[in-house]
Amino acid sequence: MILNKRGVSGIVATVIMIAMVIGAVSVVWVIVNNMIGSELEESGSCFGIFEQVTLNGRYTCFNSSSNQFQFSLNIGDIDVDEIVIGISSVGTTTSMKISNVEQTIPNVLNYPSGTNLIKLPSKNGGLTYVLTGVTSKPDAIKIAPIIKKQQCEESDQLTSIDNCFVFS
Repeated sequence: MILNKRGVSGIVATVIMIAMVIGAVSVVWVIVNNMIGSELEESGSCFGIFEQVTLNGRYTCFNSSSNQFQFSLNIGDIDVDEIVIGISSVGTTTSMKISNVEQTIPNVLNYPSGTNLIKLPSKNGGLTYVLTGVTSKPDAIKIAPIIKKQQCEESDQLTSIDNCFVFS
């Protein structure tokens, strides 16, 4: 009795292997693409902020007669949720966040109105604030925006703080 033994031809075997490789590559691609896509989206929110969130050195100064530090923020054509501000003075740093929602921040007032409901400048705008109770001239001020819940790198800093000119 002759058994009818049939094997898979070389062409069919090659086609099956190619299909399996394409399937495996597709699965790996989908997984890697999703991981990379979410990371790029997070880091992309901070892309292009150069010179978009800045300190205005012209209106940033220290008033020694009233122990007040005045600082001015400018926001360009970018949507910013919050700005983290760090003010260094005599080995200590005071940090605060200013957001799009009006809030009261201890010892911070709007300039020149003196009101205590603080809010970020609007897009393509600028505002000046006053930090009261500052006993010595700050050494530096640094700012870092928060965009889409992602804190970006420092966008600007001033390391030379001038004295305010007070006109009587």
